[in-house]
Amino acid sequence: MDYREFFSHFGYLSEKPGIGGRIKAFPEDFVVIEEPLPSVFEGKRYAIFLLKKRNWDTMTAIKEIAKRAGISHRDIGFAGTKDRHAVTYQYISVPADAKDKVEGVQIRDVELKFVSYGRFIKLGHLLGNRFRIIVRDVNEGAFGRTKEIIGELREKGGFPNYFGYQRFGERRVVNHLVGKLLLQGKFDEAAKLFLGYADGSMEGDEARRNFWETGDVDKALEEFPRFLRYERTLLYTYRKTGSWKRAFLSLPLPVMRIFIHAYQSYLFNLYLSRRMEELPLNEALVGDIVVQVKGGIPYRDRTYRVTETNRDFVNEKIKKNRAMVSGPLFGFAMRRAKGLPGELEREILEEEGLSLETFRKLPKPMAEPGGRRELLIRPLGLTYGYIPGTGMCFRFFLPKGIYATSVLREIMKDH
Repeated sequence: MDYREFFSHFGYLSEKPGIGGRIKAFPEDFVVIEEPLPSVFEGKRYAIFLLKKRNWDTMTAIKEIAKRAGISHRDIGFAGTKDRHAVTYQYISVPADAKDKVEGVQIRDVELKFVSYGRFIKLGHLLGNRFRIIVRDVNEGAFGRTKEIIGELREKGGFPNYFGYQRFGERRVVNHLVGKLLLQGKFDEAAKLFLGYADGSMEGDEARRNFWETGDVDKALEEFPRFLRYERTLLYTYRKTGSWKRAFLSLPLPVMRIFIHAYQSYLFNLYLSRRMEELPLNEALVGDIVVQVKGGIPYRDRTYRVTETNRDFVNEKIKKNRAMVSGPLFGFAMRRAKGLPGELEREILEEEGLSLETFRKLPKPMAEPGGRRELLIRPLGLTYGYIPGTGMCFRFFLPKGIYATSVLREIMKDH
């Protein structure tokens, strides 16, 4: 199953036909510029560089910079991972005494520019990202259709805030399924799926199929390509300990949590799609949990419940873009909705055979408290135009954690 088939389960909010086309035909078609928190530039212990990269994923670029500068990649801070098939600009921090070494690093398709001194940059230390995206293989009529779709979505309050396909895997769409198996304590089945599922189009697929059929760990360690380093870590630790649970716990924490986060994201997308059919997205119902919005940025840690008493007041705030209705990121400490929204949350958990406590019973590093996420996206500064011979060009800003591909999905209706 590829991401197009996977996303066919989630509905569109706009009813007008999409413009089609394709994105990321060339890296220059997808430009991302990070906007960091201003506090990143406070302090003197770290040197802050602007990293421009083309056709590099963030972690691989960070590790290559560290290797060439002779420092540990753990000493390099960054606020978020950026698309690989793109041209991206983001800020990184390195120890101040490594500034000259990093300035001397030369890597193809990677540029480093010293900006100032500041603090260590951690994941999440950003306001959001600016995008400039080209959609190719569309004709001039795409401009009119785009205008109609955006007009319709403005009336409905925004774009559906789906987690993008990057969260699940573009070709091997299994991360969320591995996450569900881990939540159920089925570590052996999770390992079989993560290691053995092959879509038939990637290097290493034959080794994966062999493992799926035989479960032979020694043979898999001989056959799995070196670049599948997390798979090899899992196999090696299992051979040493005889425990798939210990094998998963041997993975780096961010990698281990990808699976649980992917499953949370799948459940959120499911809730959003179902709510779209059954309940309003841009109107708060009694029992809803809403998030505060300031300057177009949602503050997901500032939530409050909708009651009979405050419902009209809350809906006025939603109209003025000072609040948004939220959906569940299921976890043991999540603030649950009540009323009709709460019933929908409960239904999804029951259908999946889960409870919120399930997220607490995971091994401690994987345990997930959960939270809330706004149901709609309102891209800031959205402009678009048709470039003859090229296609449609879109420019907009999105707060952190929101996917540009989900904005484009609603306009293109390609998956």
